[in-house]
Amino acid sequence: MCELLGHPEKSFRVIHIAGTNGKGSATAFASCMLASSGLKVGVYTSPFLERFSERIRVIDGYEGLISYSEDDSYGEIDTDSLYRLSEEVRKACDKVTAEGIEHPTEFELVTAVCFLYFKEQGIDIAVMETGLGGKLDSTNVFDDPIATVITSVGLDHMGVLGDTVDDIAHEKAGIFKKGCPAFCPDPHSMILTPEEADAVEKRLKEEADLTGCPLTFISPRTDTVRYTDDHRMRFVSDALGGREIITSLAGDHQCSNCSVAVSAVLEAAAMWPQITADTCMEGIRLTRWKCRAEIMSDDPCVVLDGGHNPQGARSFVDVYGRLDGGKLIDKPVRLVTGVMGDKDISGIVEQYKAGGLKIGEIWPVKVDNPRTALPDDLYNIFNKVYNKEIDRGGSDIPEEAVRLAYARSQTDNMPLVVTGSLYLLGQVRGTLKGIIGCTTT
Repeated sequence: MCELLGHPEKSFRVIHIAGTNGKGSATAFASCMLASSGLKVGVYTSPFLERFSERIRVIDGYEGLISYSEDDSYGEIDTDSLYRLSEEVRKACDKVTAEGIEHPTEFELVTAVCFLYFKEQGIDIAVMETGLGGKLDSTNVFDDPIATVITSVGLDHMGVLGDTVDDIAHEKAGIFKKGCPAFCPDPHSMILTPEEADAVEKRLKEEADLTGCPLTFISPRTDTVRYTDDHRMRFVSDALGGREIITSLAGDHQCSNCSVAVSAVLEAAAMWPQITADTCMEGIRLTRWKCRAEIMSDDPCVVLDGGHNPQGARSFVDVYGRLDGGKLIDKPVRLVTGVMGDKDISGIVEQYKAGGLKIGEIWPVKVDNPRTALPDDLYNIFNKVYNKEIDRGGSDIPEEAVRLAYARSQTDNMPLVVTGSLYLLGQVRGTLKGIIGCTTT
C-alpha cells in the first residue's frame, strides 16, 4: 500500500510508541512537547472517543498547542480531506487485491490515510501510536524512527499477542530498529509480579540486542509525586535536570508515561535544537488526554476513566485514592460501567476491590459495540467479587444511565465514577459535558 501511494511515510520523522497501557498518554505528552518547541506535529491514535477524526491530528507549533488545549477538536483531519484521501487509498487497495493479496484491514486503510494526510500537511515529525502489539502492527513500517517507546507490558489481547507477558513483550519489541534509541520504564515499576517483571526485562533486552537497538530502562521518580488542590500532579524529572514537572494527567503510571516520552523527545533535539527543557515542561503542562482519571466536576465529584483491563483498573484506583487528599476513597461511589466481554472482567473488579474502591450503587450498561459484556453478567461478577448484593441502577443504556446517575449524585453528593471501555467513555462524555455544563475540553 505504501509503495503504491508513493511512500508517504518517508516524508516525515517519527517517534513510535507501543504499550499495553499508557501509549495514548505517552503519545499525548510527546506530541505536546514537540509542538511546544515550535514543530508541526502529526498525531496518530486509536481508538477514537467522540469523533473518528480524533485519530488523525496535526498540531502546528506552540500556537496550535494553545488552540488544542482550549478545544480538543483542533487539528483533526477535516471531512473533505478524509473523503478525498480515503478515495486515493481505495484505489491503491483495489490494486493490492487485484494482485491476489488479501484485502487490507480497516486499521491498515486508516493508517494509509494518515500517512497521506501528514505528507500533505508538511509535518516535521509524527508521534505514532501502535494499534495492537508492535511487530506486525500496521504502523510498523518506519526504518529509522528518531526513537521508539514501550510504555508497559501486561496481559491484554492475549488471543492475538500471546498468553504470557514474555510473548507480549516480544511482540511489542517488534518496533525496535537498528541504531534507533528505545525507551521503556523499568519493568519492575510496572504493574507486574516480580517474576513477570524479570521476564519482561530479559525479553526486551534480548530483542534489543538482536536488533542492535540501544535500549534504556527509565526509573520514574514516583517517590516525588504529589498532588495539588486543583487535581494536578507534580513530580521531579531526572531527564529534565531534576526540575519539577506539573501535569493534569495524574497517577504514578503517568509519571512513567511522561518520563519515557521526555526521553524520546529529547532525542529529537539533535535535529531540532529548539527542543529544550523549558519547551518540554510547557508542553507537559498543556497536555490533555481525555478520559484518563478525568475530573469533570467537583460538586458532585464526577470522574471518567478508561481503565479497560486489570492494569488500567489498578492505575485508576491508585489515582482515585489520592484525590481530594485521599478522602474520596473512603466514600462509596456510584459506578457506571461497561466493558467488552472478552476482557478479564473479574480481574478488573478484583483490582477495584483490592484498591479500596467502595461501591454504593452500580449501573452496569450495554456498550454500543458487538463485543460488549451483558449488563446482567457484569452485575453478577461485581456481586461475586465484592461478596454482596450491590444496589443496582435502573437503566443499562449508557447515555440514560449517566443522566440518571448524575441526577442522583446531585441529590446525595455520592461521587460518580464512569469507567471501563473507552467505547463507553466515548458514548457518554458528550452527554455528561452537556448536563454538567462544564468547560472541560
